[in-house]
Amino acid sequence: MSRVGKKVINIPAKVEVQISTGLVVAKGPKGELQQVLHPWITVTAQDKQLFVAVEHPDTKEAKALWGTSRQLINNIIVGVSEGFEKKLEINGVGFKAQCSGQKLTLNVGYSHVVDFVAPAGITLAVEKNIITISGIDKQLVGETAAQIRKVKKPEPYKGKGIKYLEEVIKRKAGKQGKAAA
Repeated sequence: MSRVGKKVINIPAKVEVQISTGLVVAKGPKGELQQVLHPWITVTAQDKQLFVAVEHPDTKEAKALWGTSRQLINNIIVGVSEGFEKKLEINGVGFKAQCSGQKLTLNVGYSHVVDFVAPAGITLAVEKNIITISGIDKQLVGETAAQIRKVKKPEPYKGKGIKYLEEVIKRKAGKQGKAAA
């Protein structure tokens, strides 16, 4: 039995869920998302709750599909009701970011500025050295944050670069640190 798959998904009051064969569609105040399901997965709704089940709960593949499908359905429900958000922090002398609409301009130590255009459904905001990426699709928010971080990954000696706000960079001692040891 899958521990994650057995959990019940509660549907908020402002969200409508439509279940058809192989598809779950959620509509909420932030938008609409849909999730395609594997043929082994069945979803039933009762009293503002969703139950996810699988045909053969004893096989390893079915357990994996069960938990994954349940979490993907939960993510679309949370996305259309609350949305998702990731924050990135820019560290470095002279490093800065500016946002104009869907275009993010990064000055991160290169001889040129780097322009990043956000995909549809993603909202970018910049406040001092913090970049906020928000949207209703959890996968798209995470992928966009990873692409922005990839422009200038944080380096371990001075910590310069773009990192997730909660990320901790393991620092290394430079040449002088090794000579003193």
